[in-house]
This record gives sequence, structure tokens and C-alpha cells, in this order.
Amino acid sequence: MDFDLATGIAVLERTPHALRAMLAGLPSAWTEPNEGPETWSPFVVVGHLVHGERVNWIPRAQLILAQGEQRRFTPFDRFAQLRESEGKPLVDLLDELVRLRAESLATLVGWRLADDQLALQGEHPEFGPVTLRQLLATWVAHDLAHTAQIARVMAKQYRAAVGPWRAFLPIMDR
Repeated sequence: MDFDLATGIAVLERTPHALRAMLAGLPSAWTEPNEGPETWSPFVVVGHLVHGERVNWIPRAQLILAQGEQRRFTPFDRFAQLRESEGKPLVDLLDELVRLRAESLATLVGWRLADDQLALQGEHPEFGPVTLRQLLATWVAHDLAHTAQIARVMAKQYRAAVGPWRAFLPIMDR
């Protein structure tokens, strides 16, 4: 499927609410475990999404749209949430994600982007030239990837408990 802004926004506007419905009020036995060393718990993933909302998607889109001399993105700290989320309750992070995402989408919709704008380029520090269309498509895929990650981490908490049904649950071994 080619990227379509309206269908992309349909996913982006749902992600924070879906995660709040999935995680708010759960005991930490569901939200704190991870998959092992150097992996993320649902709590850490939500913190990552909050951090990205602040410094990644819309700021990079603004840089592309400005088409100024400086089009190179600031490198994204994929681990900033470990510092920024420390000591915060998960429900506060979920509420912050809902609020920040609404602000981001209001900005995005307000731009009324045309195809020629979606083709504008910025420069990623690792990948080189990237288009606004690619950035926005990545935002959608990023949300979906982390939603799947949260579900996978949570499912694995019952890896042993499901007994022989594990044979029919490939999520347990991914």
C-alpha cells in the first residue's frame, strides 16, 4: 500500500487511546517486564513514544517543510525515555502521549499537505535524503511496531502458563 495521509492519520490518532485502554490500571507485573537484557517493557515503550512525540516526528517534518539551509535532522536519542520517564506513573505517560499526539495531529492536519510537499526532503543522520512522505509513513509503522512489541512482551508473561497451546501461539517465541 502506498502512503496515504488520511489513512495514516487514522492509525496515529488511535494509537495513544489503544495503548491507554490496553495498559492503564494494569499491575506492574504486566507493564514492567521485558524480554531480557537490552529490551523494553511496555512502560519503557510508552516513554519512548512520548519522547518521540516531543522531539522526532513533527520537529523533523517542520525542518523538511522549512526547506532552509539546515535540513539535517538532529540524531534521535532512542534511550532518552529511560531518563525522562523514571519515577513517573504509567498512567501519566499515557495521558501525556494522548495530549501530545493530539497536538501533533492538529499541527499535521493544519498544514494541509499537498503531494509536492510530501515529496520534499530532509536529511537523516544515518540514511541521508528522506522525504516527508517517508517520515510520516515511518511514524505510522513505528506506532504499529511498538504496539505489537507491547503485546508480544505481555503475551510472553504467560509463556509457561499456556502449556501445550504454546505450539499455536508463535508470539511466544518471537
